[in-house]
Amino acid sequence: MIALIQRVSESSVTVEGEIVGQIGHGLLVLLGVEKGDDEAKTQRMVERVTNYRVFEDQEGKMNLNVKQVGGSLLVVSQFTLPADTKKGTRAGFSRGAAPADAERLYDLFADKCEAILPTERGRFAADMKVALINDGPVTFWLNA
Repeated sequence: MIALIQRVSESSVTVEGEIVGQIGHGLLVLLGVEKGDDEAKTQRMVERVTNYRVFEDQEGKMNLNVKQVGGSLLVVSQFTLPADTKKGTRAGFSRGAAPADAERLYDLFADKCEAILPTERGRFAADMKVALINDGPVTFWLNA
């Protein structure tokens, strides 16, 4: 499982002209589910995302997590994250989980996050338009 997290001052997801998820201060989480991912990896990723220290403390150091700053999450499925890009000029998608497995684990991830802090989400497998103001910019690639 891969999560690309971006510290944002605001972010939203629009599907067919309708905003389906929107947050202010927090993290945009682009989540890619790989073959072999399971509930244990999902739980580990929830822990990593919600506890990863990407927000500044009073001394300007990234020592605070999203929970400590009262932030929110916007979770967006991103099937291209597990793509194989090592050679050629076109990505291969054989490392990604089957759509049914990916959707189940995406929903599980978002549900578990929602039990911890305010969480919005995109729409799985939809053509989404993601808007964000990356604060910093601060972006991290997490694996579980």
